[in-house]
Amino acid sequence: MTFYAPLIALIWIAWFVYWQVAAAGAKRNSRRESGWSLALHAMPLVVAVALVAAPRLWDGWLMDRFLPRGLSLYWFGLTLLILGLGFAVWARRYIGRNWSGTVTVKQDHELIRTGPYALVRHPIYTGILLGFLGTAVSLGQWRGLLAVALALLAFLLKIRLEEKWMTETFGERYVQYRKEVKALIPFVL
Repeated sequence: MTFYAPLIALIWIAWFVYWQVAAAGAKRNSRRESGWSLALHAMPLVVAVALVAAPRLWDGWLMDRFLPRGLSLYWFGLTLLILGLGFAVWARRYIGRNWSGTVTVKQDHELIRTGPYALVRHPIYTGILLGFLGTAVSLGQWRGLLAVALALLAFLLKIRLEEKWMTETFGERYVQYRKEVKALIPFVL
């Protein structure tokens, strides 16, 4: 058992509740991805969440440690979790009514390039990935690292369609944005 696993869960639950409440008031969709497309990127994310949220489902090497047990690593991971989810909240607030949990184009969609969107094109995904990484460090088990990899896969699949639609919607403005700002990790990826 992790030192304070309930604290990790509480942080994720508080973030999730905020996320649901903040979804109210989003602009109406003018275009929305298909159910198959949604399933393609949602399934790896669901498994990632299950890996960190339901340890009783897993055994064997997934429960083995890749980091030694210790309070300093736990608190370092918890800090990454809080910073990551905080970054995602900042990005979510910044994008405002243009936000959607699925790949969509909103009515009167705006291209946001300031705030966290000046650092990375998909800061919500960056923040959530950092949250998963922090959780993995706090847990110290392989299941956490596998969750990070699956969340990354989910977001890369989702980004592929989002980038296509944003390019179709905003044309050269989005092409230029892609040249100037990395997708997930500033100056890297």
